[in-house]
Amino acid sequence: MAPILILEAFYGGSHKQLVDVLLKNLKEEEYDLLTIPAKKWHWCARMSALHFAGRISTAHRYQTIFCSSVLSLAELIGMRTDLAACRKIVYFHENQLCYPVRDAKQRDVQYGINQITTCLCADRILFNSRYNMNSFLDSIESFLRKVPNMSFQGVREKIVPKCDVLYFPVVFGKLTKRGVKAEKEESPPLHIIWPHRWEHDKNPEQLVEALLALQAKGVNFRVSILGERFETIPSCFEQLEERLQLKVAQFGPLPREEYLRTLAEGDVVLSTALHEFYGVAMLEAVYSGCVPLVPNRLVYPELYPKDKLFNTTAQLVKQLYNWCRNRALFEKHREDFFGKISLGGYSAEQLVPQFIAILRNTE
Repeated sequence: MAPILILEAFYGGSHKQLVDVLLKNLKEEEYDLLTIPAKKWHWCARMSALHFAGRISTAHRYQTIFCSSVLSLAELIGMRTDLAACRKIVYFHENQLCYPVRDAKQRDVQYGINQITTCLCADRILFNSRYNMNSFLDSIESFLRKVPNMSFQGVREKIVPKCDVLYFPVVFGKLTKRGVKAEKEESPPLHIIWPHRWEHDKNPEQLVEALLALQAKGVNFRVSILGERFETIPSCFEQLEERLQLKVAQFGPLPREEYLRTLAEGDVVLSTALHEFYGVAMLEAVYSGCVPLVPNRLVYPELYPKDKLFNTTAQLVKQLYNWCRNRALFEKHREDFFGKISLGGYSAEQLVPQFIAILRNTE
């Protein structure tokens, strides 16, 4: 019987990517896998423990359970006490104590409570970045102080010793790297890539503000606005193609092969995010040859050098303007950047063996 049970309560996106790359490095007889499709996140977070409790075999010999923090692990173990003796490993792609909401009153505290009790139940807690780990740990006490008529002692102290950072393993080997282009008499316009979900937490308003300000300065550029879009698009994106006067090269998601080809054709990859615990799309674009420009907040100072961080929209526009009007200056920045940065520490090649050792308990 398999010694490892892998549970994924939201099997899509980066959650699916992680599980899939781990399974490729395990033998079939080593694991059992149970998943829930990545739809209706709120239901997955609330009900996955009950769902899995009824589907995990009672005739098992599991030694290790691996799950993401979407699953309320404490609830599962409460319903399936036969699993209590297993090593329980939780991976945090994000944390609900710091997840941005439009209005603080809209925050459903149950998701944060579930993650705290999951950590108390777990034996090992892995985060995809130091920012994710620290922001979660630093928010526990203030979060619990909001609970009326109750007090909680030593919760953070019980969780801290179990925590480690283990970056999400990006499969760089499948990406298209920027080729060396023959010099042309006239340099092409700077190509800006924005590869994020079209939702409020990715702050598309700042992107639009920067692009319109850049256009007003009279320089030429192209922009590809990629990423997943939904039925309701951000109001700031309405009529944007017309407002940017033929500067939009791509507006919306692309099939994977075209997407990767577009990354390799890009010059700058831009984030305006209000929420980012890691940023796979940004790392993929950087590996493909794009120079990052990112906010001086969230996970970004952990991953990128100071001269690629901006504090204000004005700083962002100034940098883009300088690069748009002086292609040689940009190419020097690109050469210097890629001469110094190493992405190996985020690669599946280096990270997956660490995950497998933890799952097999052979560290």
